[in-house]
Formats: sequence, structure tokens, C-alpha cells
Amino acid sequence: MSDALKHECGIALLRLKKPLAFYKEKYGTAFYGVQKMYLLLEKQHNRGQDGAGLASIKFDMEPGERYISRVRSNKAAPIQDIFAQVNERISDDLLQNPAYQEDVELQKKHIPYIGELFLGHVRYGTFGKNSIESVHPFLRQNNWMHRNLIVAGNFNMTNVNELFADLVRLGQHPKELADTVTVMEKIGHFLDDEVDQLYNDCKKEGMSKREASSEIAKRLDIGRIIKRASKNWDGGYAMAGLLGHGDAFVTRDPAGIRPAYYYEDEELVVVASERPVIQTVFNVPFESVKEITPGHALIIKKDGRVIDEKVREPLPYKACSFERIYFSRGSDAEIYKERKYLGRLIMPAVLEAIDQDTDNTVFSYIPNTAETSFYGMVEEAQDFLNQRKIKSILANPSDLSEAKLQEILSVKLRTEKIAIKDAKLRTFITEDSSRDDLVAHVYDVTYGVIKPSDNLVIIDDSIVRGTTLKNSIIKMMDRLNPKKIVVVSSAPQIRYPDCYGIDMAKMEGLIAFKAALALLKEQGMYHIVDEVYKKSKAQEEFVDAEVVNYVKEIYAPFTDQQISDKIAELITPEDTKAEVKVIFQTVDNLHIACPKNLGDWYFTGNYPTDGGNRVVNRAFLNFYEGKDARAY
Repeated sequence: MSDALKHECGIALLRLKKPLAFYKEKYGTAFYGVQKMYLLLEKQHNRGQDGAGLASIKFDMEPGERYISRVRSNKAAPIQDIFAQVNERISDDLLQNPAYQEDVELQKKHIPYIGELFLGHVRYGTFGKNSIESVHPFLRQNNWMHRNLIVAGNFNMTNVNELFADLVRLGQHPKELADTVTVMEKIGHFLDDEVDQLYNDCKKEGMSKREASSEIAKRLDIGRIIKRASKNWDGGYAMAGLLGHGDAFVTRDPAGIRPAYYYEDEELVVVASERPVIQTVFNVPFESVKEITPGHALIIKKDGRVIDEKVREPLPYKACSFERIYFSRGSDAEIYKERKYLGRLIMPAVLEAIDQDTDNTVFSYIPNTAETSFYGMVEEAQDFLNQRKIKSILANPSDLSEAKLQEILSVKLRTEKIAIKDAKLRTFITEDSSRDDLVAHVYDVTYGVIKPSDNLVIIDDSIVRGTTLKNSIIKMMDRLNPKKIVVVSSAPQIRYPDCYGIDMAKMEGLIAFKAALALLKEQGMYHIVDEVYKKSKAQEEFVDAEVVNYVKEIYAPFTDQQISDKIAELITPEDTKAEVKVIFQTVDNLHIACPKNLGDWYFTGNYPTDGGNRVVNRAFLNFYEGKDARAY
């Protein structure tokens, strides 16, 4: 994705089922869990590079012995930073205490981060919040072991204000109006309530307070706690939590918007945001890694039982399609095929744009994440070329000489690595004109492979704001002097803001929205914008279920092609010599390529939860009223 677009987040939960001595014996180290957590987070660094955190819990520690450890970082390389801190602490303790070297029990008792239960997180900072206080996992502390709560998640809630108000009604005084705080406190409230009820039960049964403590840990109904806490959550989420005594859970939103996968065997249970991460780190086959069911909680009790429990009524399955197009690593077997298919499906439109002239066309991609779709596009183009060769051969078989046959067969598709991002280049001048010139050089281009008679086809994952295309990529491509530049998006036009975890909160930043507004002005129909505003304003106080996405009416007068052509105009610098054309994937083809991930609200405006319509309503009102604010 050539436009900078941030996404939150990645989670990793690991529960070791065996005593630590087992891992020392089998794998040569009691630090097995720490090592695996490093790999689980590093293999998900694509999901967040602004912050990382790790928490661990030791089982069955005596009072006064530390059993929870946590480390977080918001430094430039946060994953490396937190594990450098962990390794330094472990190494120092081993060096200062030779008796710990081979004694697993002493290691567990005295060295932090060596335990049976781990939770890790990587994140991108959203709307400027990247202080260390915003980095997961979050910790809610208490002297009662089972009231200690550690939470990390990949989520955005659309109804934070409502959830905050619920906490206030419950008598709490939350320290911040943020979904991370409200979600944690919501879980914490019902955890406290459950513990209180169980304590009263134990008292009636004649138990002492100390006896009751261990019994409460056994009896805690985690599913019931999550059901009560998540009752009013509206958003996309994969939420993971640890309790101080050793229970753990991961719960997923009812529409399956945010991803979560797990694997279990006799040694461990592991959860991660991406399937190939688990496959790679634990060397297990594709079919052994399961998807957590939307609306369910995967509960791992301290005694090792794993329970799959429904905690919310499932909604129609609308898993985020951007996971398949861009965010998840393409090493997943299904995702790799889907991205190639996206490239194949868009190729007919590309052939039309270049008048079927593959001889005078160079195909390439930008950025590197578009490479898989590029392979699919090229395969489809090669099939077209092969069919053309067959027709040429069959047209005059009697006159076909060896030389003529060789000439026909020697025609090849022209593919090149045209653009290379200069990762070391930094924009250090803030004055606009100078800064734009620097931005134009973020990518290096390959000279000498494009002729003035050539078309240049560049495929991108998606086009969100179009700023990088206009300020950098089109300028750089034009220096190669092609006849035509065809920019291909493997995703459809992004018309609406996201509110479930992708950093696309403002209408006015979307190039498709700008194009629709420009067309309305040109054709004397800008009154539609005013009408949409009146309708949207009128429902500002409606409950979420009654809100309608009237922003769709802004796009309704135009075909997809009209908007694509206007986008091409908007992203083309004035001094560009080449003709510029933009081609977008269709929504129908997206669903054909990615049949399991049908979440398409950013393309269609069809939000999977009621809160989505309220968010798009607020985003449009902010645009119209000139408010530089987020819609959620």
C-alpha cells in the first residue's frame, strides 16, 4: 500500500501445559515460553511497530513471591527492546546466581518472565496516542490473586462514550475516555462481582478466607464474566486476557471482523492474530490451526482445560477483507491464493486499458506487499498471450515456417522491478515546497527499460488517500517517459471510513470521496451534499440501530468508472507528460477472490454493526462542519 495506513494490532497468547522442567528436558531450556513469545511477536511485526509489550504469569507461587511480570516499549524497535530487557534481566540473574543455572525451580522462583502463561502485543499508535501508557498489555492490579487482570487486544469500539457512561453508572471513576480503559474496567467490574459472589458462597460453606481464595480460582466462570462484560460492545475485536491465578481467555467479536487463530496439543495452547505465525513458530500443519469462532471465547482454565464457549450471539460473518488484501502476511496458504486471484481478476480491465497491447507494455508493482497480486496479474496476462500465440499459429498453419513459429513463440511478457523504496530516506524539511520535492524521491526507479511507446502498468494493494501516488509515484514513473501509466488497485475504491481497527477515520482524506465531491461540483449537483448533511444531522441523536448511511447518496449519481477517471485526474501532477489511468477492483470480484472475508464496509458502506453507521454519520458531519476530529 503506497499510502501510509496504520492498523492495530497483533496479539499472542501462550499457555504451557507441562511443568517447566519438561521444557528444560525436551528443549534444553526453561525459557522456552519466552523464546516462543519473541518469535510470535516478531512474526507479527507487520501488525504494529509503534509499541510492543509482554506479560507473564507464574503458577502456584507462595505469598510474597512475585508471580506477574510485564514489560512494554514504545521505542523505535519495540519488540527487540522488550526482549533485550528481558534477556538482560535473565542473564544478569543467572550470572549473579550460579545456583540458578540448572535448577528450574530456582529459576522460576527468582527470575522474572519465566512462567507458564504469556500474553504479548504489538500495536500501531492511533490518532497520536503512542505514549508508553497506551501500549498493551494493560494491568489491573489487586492483592487478591484472581482479581489481577491483564488485557491486550486487537480492537476498536465504536461506542466508547456509551461504555464509559455504563462504568460511571456502575459507580466507577475511569481515569480516561478510551476504549482500552473502558473495556478493561468493564471486564474487571464483572470479575470483581463474580469473585464477591463466590466468596459469599464459600463463607456459607464454612471456608476460611485463605481456603476460599483457592476455591474461588477453581470456580470462576470466565465465560459468564465475558458474557456480562461484552454485552454492549460494538466494534471489531480479538480480546485476550490473563487472570493472576492462571486462567486465560481470548474472545472475538460476533461478526468475526478481527482475526484470531489457535492451536492446542499436549504441551501447549497458543493464540495469534495470524495462522502462519503459529504454523511457523511451532511447525504445525495448516489444518491443525483453528479459527476462534466469532462471538465465542476460548477459555483456558488454570487446570489445563480448554473450553470453547459462546458469549455473544453471532452476527453475519464479516471478517475484514483488508486482512486478505494487505494486513496479514501473505505466507498464509489461503491468503496467498486469494491475493494472486485478485491480480488475475483485474487483468481483463488492464488489457482493455492498454488496448490488448502486451508487446508494448511493462508490468510491475509497488509496494512489495503488492507482489503476490502482481504474480496473479502476470499469470493472467501470460494466459492471454499464450492464447494469442495459439491463434497466430492456427491462423495460417500451411504457411508456418520454422522461423515464423520461432518468432511467434519468442514473444514474452515484459515484467520489471520498476520502483524501489529508499527506506533510509527521511523527510527532514517541514517547509512544504522543499518537503514535496523530498517526498518525490522516496522511491528510486529503474531506468532504461521503458520506451516512449510503452505503457507502464503498476499494481498497488489499494489506493486510500492518493497522496503518495501524486507526490511521489506518478512523478517518478513519468520520468521514465512512458506513453501511458496505468495504476491498478487490487482493492475496490475506498469510499467510507473504517471504525474497527484500521486508521481511516476521516471522510475528507479518502481520494474516492474527493473525486465524488469534484464530480458533484462539476455537474451542478453539489446540493446533494447539503441534503445528505441535513439527513445526517437529523439523526445525530438517534440510537445506533436507527441510523442510516446517507453518505451513499453522494456516490449514487456516478458509475465506478466515472469516479475512477476523476481519481486519475486528482492524483496526476500538472506537469505529467504521460496519460494516467486508474483501475480499481470490483466489489464482486473481491468477494470471488476472498469468499471467506466478506467485510467490505469501507468499499460499500454496509457496516456489520449498528455502531458503524453512527461512525460514518459522524465522520460526514465532521467533514461538512469543518471539524478536524475523529468520528469515534
